[in-house]
Amino acid sequence: MVSLNHFLLVSFLKAYYRGAMGILLVYDVTDESSFNNIRNWIRNIEQHASDNVNKILVGNKADMDESKRAVPTSKGQALADEYGIKFFETSAKTNLNVEQVFFSIARDIKQRLADTDSRAEPSTIKINQPDQAAGAGQAAQRSACCGS
Repeated sequence: MVSLNHFLLVSFLKAYYRGAMGILLVYDVTDESSFNNIRNWIRNIEQHASDNVNKILVGNKADMDESKRAVPTSKGQALADEYGIKFFETSAKTNLNVEQVFFSIARDIKQRLADTDSRAEPSTIKINQPDQAAGAGQAAQRSACCGS
């Protein structure tokens, strides 16, 4: 039997991800546990978000001294490659790559939407076009406005 807490959590996650067009998965390069949680976040996204939601992996605090770093750049890049998503290292403190991350996800979303629109069946209604089934005499009698 599913508990009420589990039901509420699942409902919350579905509502949380519903309509998301892009998701930034951010971890702290000085905290390996935050990096290890990325896989859990990706599983949640796969379960509750749209199949085609854009994702970017972001390692934050790239300004920190190498001695404080717990997650090497190569490990972050390898995880991004595994999931087929882009990877950036940023620093909110020094503004390193912050704009680039947001511009990148915005471009990716825009491109995905344009690709989706170009594949969609055109659903247009042609106005003032004679009905192919109607006789030529009927089409000639119609005015250009309102079919009268």
